[in-house]
Amino acid sequence: MKNLKYIIILIGFLSQSCVQETHQKTVTFRVDMTSVPTASNVGVRGSFTANSWTETAPLTDKNGDGIYEGTFSQKTAINAIEFKFMNNNDYELKGQNNRTINFEYKPETIVYEAVFNNPNGEQIVIKN
Repeated sequence: MKNLKYIIILIGFLSQSCVQETHQKTVTFRVDMTSVPTASNVGVRGSFTANSWTETAPLTDKNGDGIYEGTFSQKTAINAIEFKFMNNNDYELKGQNNRTINFEYKPETIVYEAVFNNPNGEQIVIKN
């Protein structure tokens, strides 16, 4: 009976330690669309959106410089997201790997900059 008590305590402790703490993640996506002849309905799809991979989260170009951006914030315990930029409901990088941002186990603010449809273009991940 004494061993059963210790087993129950151990199971309770282990089940509590498996729950990861969530942290605020704020990601600003910036995509350079200046090399795209017709940029329209520019956005991003990925594992972090409400309807994962089926709904485009819109990005905007408020100053008309050809750089589209949007900021998304979520409290989460995930350690990475995958995504691709969209133009007029077409994915970039067809037949290539998704873009990825790896998170640290802490609150983060990240700015991700890339050139549309260019996996080797300038990609900068800034973490604060």
